[in-house]
Amino acid sequence: VQLQASGGGLVQPGGSLRLSCAPPASGRTFTVGWFRQAPGKEREFVAAYRRAGGDKYYKDSVKGRFTISRDDVKNTVDLQMNSLKPEDTAVYYCAMSPRRLITSATATRESYDYWGQGTLVTVSS
Repeated sequence: VQLQASGGGLVQPGGSLRLSCAPPASGRTFTVGWFRQAPGKEREFVAAYRRAGGDKYYKDSVKGRFTISRDDVKNTVDLQMNSLKPEDTAVYYCAMSPRRLITSATATRESYDYWGQGTLVTVSS
């Protein structure tokens, strides 16, 4: 499975970007996660979407600003990022498991089988 993350770029604080992850698996059981890695830091969980049930999970610091969703037409899982802050600057990666991950596993990097190449998001004035 080849994942393709896109949509990164340079944006001012308070601005918005929309990232897309394509193609996730077809079927009804996959889980897609978005992670990010800032320079000198560990890769961290941002958000996850569980196809079965449409469940969504978020890192606390992005709740209310980021929204993960599935686009059935484009066959992507997107991350809408609003009210961006300089601390959101990172390379963003999408990852996928063909399984319906249990809730506690959605935020764990090791739960995912496939990874995209990453897209850079820079929030700066």
